[in-house]
Amino acid sequence: MSRIFSVLFVLIIASFGIAHAQTADIRGFVYEAENSEPSIYTSVYLKGTTYGAQTNLDGYFAITKVPPGTYTLLITSIGYDSIQQEISLKAGDLITKKFFLQKSSVLIREVLVSAESEEKKTDVRISVNKITPKEIRQIPTIGGEPDLAQYLQVLPGVVFSGDQGGQLYIRGGTPIQNKVLMDGMVIYNPFHSIGLYSVFDADVIRGADVHTGGFNAEYGDRISSVMDITTRDGNKKRLSGKVSANTFTSKVLLEGPIKKEKESGEGSSSFIVTGKKSYLDKTSTSLYTHLDSTGLPYSFTDIYGKVSLNSGLGSKLNIFGFNFRDEVDYPGFTKLGWKSGGAGTNFVLVPEASAVLIDGNFAFSNYRIELDEPDGRERFSEIGGFNVGLNFSYFPGKNELIYGIEMLGFKTDYRFSNLFGTTSGQKENTTELAAFMKYKLVKGRFVVEPGVRFNYYSSLAEFSAEPRIGAKINLTDRIRLKAAGGFYSQNLLAATSDRDVVNLFYGFLSGSEELPDEFNGEKVDSRLQKATHLVGGIEIDLPWRISLNIEGYFKDFTQLENINRDKIYNDDGQHSDKPDYLKKDFIIETGTATGLDFLLRYDYKRLYVWLVYSLAYADRFDGIREYEPSFDRRNNVNLVVSYKFGKNDSWQANGRFNLGSPFPFTQTQSFYEQIIFSNGSGTDFLNQNGALGLQFADLNGGRLSYFHRLDLSLQKNIKLGKNSSLDIVTSVTNVYDRQNIFYVNRITGTKVYQLPVLPSAGITLSF
Repeated sequence: MSRIFSVLFVLIIASFGIAHAQTADIRGFVYEAENSEPSIYTSVYLKGTTYGAQTNLDGYFAITKVPPGTYTLLITSIGYDSIQQEISLKAGDLITKKFFLQKSSVLIREVLVSAESEEKKTDVRISVNKITPKEIRQIPTIGGEPDLAQYLQVLPGVVFSGDQGGQLYIRGGTPIQNKVLMDGMVIYNPFHSIGLYSVFDADVIRGADVHTGGFNAEYGDRISSVMDITTRDGNKKRLSGKVSANTFTSKVLLEGPIKKEKESGEGSSSFIVTGKKSYLDKTSTSLYTHLDSTGLPYSFTDIYGKVSLNSGLGSKLNIFGFNFRDEVDYPGFTKLGWKSGGAGTNFVLVPEASAVLIDGNFAFSNYRIELDEPDGRERFSEIGGFNVGLNFSYFPGKNELIYGIEMLGFKTDYRFSNLFGTTSGQKENTTELAAFMKYKLVKGRFVVEPGVRFNYYSSLAEFSAEPRIGAKINLTDRIRLKAAGGFYSQNLLAATSDRDVVNLFYGFLSGSEELPDEFNGEKVDSRLQKATHLVGGIEIDLPWRISLNIEGYFKDFTQLENINRDKIYNDDGQHSDKPDYLKKDFIIETGTATGLDFLLRYDYKRLYVWLVYSLAYADRFDGIREYEPSFDRRNNVNLVVSYKFGKNDSWQANGRFNLGSPFPFTQTQSFYEQIIFSNGSGTDFLNQNGALGLQFADLNGGRLSYFHRLDLSLQKNIKLGKNSSLDIVTSVTNVYDRQNIFYVNRITGTKVYQLPVLPSAGITLSF
């Protein structure tokens, strides 16, 4: 590892010394003048040339290796007045600028910007969905409040297992294989027990990148997907906020300047704080009388706060913290609660004399979940730790070099007693170190993105070198081929079995030594979970502003770890003659995920259409049997339509239809009388009444019924003043009351369904 860090150190020093004697660089930030919030994905280019860029989530842009001369810098964004500024460049110049976009005072036709089309040609953009607050609000607002969890369900390759206790499965990966980051901080559980809501307030999100596979070396420690969420700063110009209430939740958001932003380029500071509370457990029993007497016994509370400090040059420091809580209470059956909290800081540094952009983070977070059931057995899981990272980015021309280091440390504490009285537990401390490098090379019609990541897992004393690559070929200005692949590893695993369709208890474990010594006749020489990704696709810009994206993928999970649901013996000397699959806490599995995703998108003026079809196959092999996992949904269709109408587009109608083919499940083969020899050989088995026993058929050999649901919402915006407005929202979940199966009681045959038809209404005051 020392050699790796030495090489990185040399590269870092060398990058600061790179000089462009014959060319010049322009960099800077673009903000919205109204609140000084970064203007993301805004086009910045030199008029009449091919030199241009799009701003990132910090509003940052860099145009490098520009020949000396005088140019007109043009900045354009739909809904805002364009900015034009003449700039003279001399050889060796490094110019840093800040710009503020004003909202358009008149309705004008959108201008096709060359920088946006250029970005499609110079960025691989495979298996990544860039989400903005605008797109989140185009999904029907279930309960009256837009939420990231509802939008994620319509992404290509994403399968959602249910409204109650559901989880996201991304292109064949389980939830534990999906990494979730908020401003660089690891979030261990991003979704509340009722699957309609995430822990993230949609009004705080600046943007989110969801990488569904083939992600490059800047991300690690997960073998399926990454969700990278960035929150916005508070309003730097004035005190503002929101107050909302609906039949599901209520929310308060307040933001404002500590030191006001001025366009003269001085430094500024701001704050933002938000709190969200659900009361569905109470309203469901009074407003939705068609539910049973328990209603929907889910409740949660989310609190988030952030302070941002900004320099005049564009450097910034953020300090943030959160507290999320969730409770589920089925009286007489089960009670579950989890809480999550954390604090952290991240920064962006823009050195005055160097073209390198430096960013980093340090954060600590903790998550604890407890399950209380009538049998009184101990069931809890806790994970807590820190993560720190430091990254360096450099933009030579259209190319890009990113490298960095990361460190992660966490402690797991887990204990779970099953129905047989067998207890599993773990207390583990671990540290992980990583270094990575990625380079994007743009040459003519070709874009190549090689990368490599080095991980060291200290608790397992294992080192993993993971090469990765992405590439794109621009066949024409409208047709582009792309591909990506790489090797991935992770240490963390779930404290629940992947074979459970829905499991409200979701705990975490560090990679365990309690694995079988052999798998499928071969010696097990690693304790890591590993996977290989291959992704290929095509982008087509069709006429009438329609875009088509088609991607095929293959994920080979070469080693997985899973909770051993067949364990009946303790792993000790007394049972040394028993096979591993009956005494080990964990089992090893392998598996594959193969699929094809189609995305058709139209977004122009008042109409937004999003149509996704996913064809997927997933399988697992545990050394004894092959089976299809519980999330194996063969066909999945999502259609989203959003339309604005009325004076000043004050009305917005949203609709979403989802159709999914049946999930696998294990059928009941027979019932039998199960005699329990409570008195040993003295048990009177001839006269004693036995318990009802179940004989199961092949694992996941059956299929449930099709899932389909239609959600609609209608919103009206009423302007009250220059900076204040009122939004009134009505929505209906499951419009035609489809009975989508949740689970079946095997003993009584009673069926429990997903959410029935749920009308809701809400009101939001913005000021």
